[in-house]
Amino acid sequence: MFRTALRNVFAHKARLLMTAFAVMLGVTFISGSLVYGDSTSQAATTKATDGYQRIAVNVSADASPGGRSAGLGARTVTALAKLPGVAAASGRVNGFAAVADRDGKVIGNGTSSQGGNFAPAADGKDPAYRFAQGSGPTGNDTIALDETTAAKGGYRIGDTVRVGTNKGAASYTLSGVFRTDGTKLSSGGSLTLFTNATAQRLLLEPGRFQDIELTATPDTDVNQLVSRVESELPKGASAVTGAQLARIKANLAASHSDTMSQILVGFAAVALFVATFLISNTFTMLVARRTRELALMRAVGATRKQVRRILLTESLFVGAIASVAGVAAGTAVAALLQTLFAPADSTAAPLVLTPTTVIISLLVGTLLPMVAAWLPIRRAMTIPPVAALSAAEHTAPARTSSLRTGISAALLLTGTAAVVYGALTAGRDARTVIALGAALALTGTIGFIPLLSRPFVALLQPLLTRLAPVHGDLATRNTVRDPRRTGATAAALAIALTLASGLSVLGASAAQYLDRATTHALSADYVVKSEGGQRMTSATAAPLKKLPGAAYSPLNQSTGYRLAGSSSVLTGVDPATIGRLLRYDVIEGSLDSLAKGQIAVADFKAKEAGWHVGQKLPLQRQDDQRGSVTIGAIYQADQQNDLIPSITAPDSLVARYDSTPSTAAILVATDGGPSRDALAGVTRALGDNPALSVLDQEDIRTQDSRGISEQLNVFYALLSMALAIAALGIANTLAMSVLERRREIGTLRALGLDRAGVTRMIRLEALLLGALGATLGTSMGAFLGWALSRTLQESVVGYELVLPWGRLALGMLIALAGALLASLWPARRAARVDISAATTA
Repeated sequence: MFRTALRNVFAHKARLLMTAFAVMLGVTFISGSLVYGDSTSQAATTKATDGYQRIAVNVSADASPGGRSAGLGARTVTALAKLPGVAAASGRVNGFAAVADRDGKVIGNGTSSQGGNFAPAADGKDPAYRFAQGSGPTGNDTIALDETTAAKGGYRIGDTVRVGTNKGAASYTLSGVFRTDGTKLSSGGSLTLFTNATAQRLLLEPGRFQDIELTATPDTDVNQLVSRVESELPKGASAVTGAQLARIKANLAASHSDTMSQILVGFAAVALFVATFLISNTFTMLVARRTRELALMRAVGATRKQVRRILLTESLFVGAIASVAGVAAGTAVAALLQTLFAPADSTAAPLVLTPTTVIISLLVGTLLPMVAAWLPIRRAMTIPPVAALSAAEHTAPARTSSLRTGISAALLLTGTAAVVYGALTAGRDARTVIALGAALALTGTIGFIPLLSRPFVALLQPLLTRLAPVHGDLATRNTVRDPRRTGATAAALAIALTLASGLSVLGASAAQYLDRATTHALSADYVVKSEGGQRMTSATAAPLKKLPGAAYSPLNQSTGYRLAGSSSVLTGVDPATIGRLLRYDVIEGSLDSLAKGQIAVADFKAKEAGWHVGQKLPLQRQDDQRGSVTIGAIYQADQQNDLIPSITAPDSLVARYDSTPSTAAILVATDGGPSRDALAGVTRALGDNPALSVLDQEDIRTQDSRGISEQLNVFYALLSMALAIAALGIANTLAMSVLERRREIGTLRALGLDRAGVTRMIRLEALLLGALGATLGTSMGAFLGWALSRTLQESVVGYELVLPWGRLALGMLIALAGALLASLWPARRAARVDISAATTA
């Protein structure tokens, strides 16, 4: 049986090529995802933990109730340096610091723009940094830059560099360029070193450090050293070993990589699921073509079980060969992904091909064809040998099973009902109900497609026959000749289009919501934010006082409150200007109550806590400050809108309990409205600080839509693999169909149909298959997008369903173009059928 199966594989290698290629693509996707995930995880872990081996113990100050570190004093550094077993103690300061290039733009990734202190030991060197040029900063007007940042900015020793922090911007002289490890510099970021005094003044507080790094003398027991260190620590400080800190960083780095890997594996599973239809279709057609051969084997003594084993072994061979090729291709794809997405400042990381990845990929690629081939093989085994031998060719029935149709209809109706129920009434569990309903509905649709193919083709037949009377009529007849085959081919395309169109609906709806939220809530001309989302202080906005005719207000967030027992965040604003800067939809009370020292509360917060206008609430903060506040207004707001706060308070009230609140943004309205001169005036007033971004409403819209568009483009790119496999399915179905219809095509040629006519007929068949899959997939995707949008409308004020007709139409056109492209090879083969050989065969 083994030799027979192997011989059959090589005998039908051309027909199995598409199947093998589809399996290879799926295995390439899944193995590439796993290799890329493992490689990036190991690279990120290595980068994140690099350098911690030099740290024996790390001491840090715990955060205060406001979320900021109180810091450690110089006395603590001195005391720890004198402990037995401590070779050196270095106080460290870190915080946000953005470096501008020569055009004033921020260098690198704003979220990873960091500043720190140069802490030289007795020999004048800081063990955390290795200088390639120059030396560390020696004066308060000098800095040092990491090598990558200096190269990006084109800076050399002695150049003037502008650096911005949350406390302002200034120009410094570059004293040195250094290399460092992962403890200090993140990939894609920048690192600026100041003197101790400058770093403390700009990034923390004078005389304070966030961390203290201890190096140990040789043969020191680190655990004993930790115990000695803990006995010297002030209240609110903690100590961990460098090894423990490295493990924490490694886990954080690995978790980010795992998320991306899981997304890739999820889309690989979709591609493999789509490939299942291609494989099943191929074996259905192959078994149908070999009915006489299989019947002859049965007639000479082979049992059903033996014949079934031969066919399953054939699928095993195909899967094994394709899987090995897929693992090799997946490793190459992972290497390509690393090259494309690696940060410019990182070195090439080694590829990690684990035994687990190889085993999973080979198992999936080997077992998938066997599972997909089981049903057509089982169906073929039900045909008696005498019946199979009595005809030249035994074909699959042209009608679908009534049992299958009934089950599919039940699944489709049940799933559709569940989706509608989840969209309209399911509350918190709505998305779970919709997900289950979508799975049932999609499964039912796949089984129901053969029944839908006839009316769908009949609907398009008048159009096709009008455009091409002969070719259109032949194409429609051929498409519905075997509804089961047509349905399986179209189902693969429908799955890919369902996901793509559903994502399009959600993306378009989210983009419109964000655009409306910005337009409606923001009446200020500009919003000032810190690069990379870092927090500012209220002092950042102080220079705007000098801007003529401008009104501004920082949004000062203060945390750690409990109002009448409810955990709360107060956002301080200027009562005199906030009405000009933000548009509050007041439901009850008046926003003028802010000027009286009262607070305004969002409706969702008031509803959750059971508050009302005029109610006096007891206030308690984590640092045990107590007081009371009165609600003066309730306004409509959305929890996802970061401009309108949940609780708005006058800045004087916030200052009473918190002297250093975090400023999330600064709202600015200029005299005469937004203009190029107004923008330049605001930027100058803020000191041309590269750490600050001055955004108008269009900039905010662009930022919001860019994030959604980038995510959608990534998902579309991943789904393109499933679309490619679906196109292969169309090519495979048409190619096998041409092989089965050689006599028919030869007869048509003998009756006068030329090669161009045959080509046109096959292409129209491909377009019908593509149109069926694209229509069903787009409809299903739009339906699921509507359902999920309904659940969001319940929790997000102003969220509305948007059907992106242009994007949906583009998806259908791409599917039709893929189907047409897939028909090129089958159409060419059909056009080259020899008339005399086909009619005499």
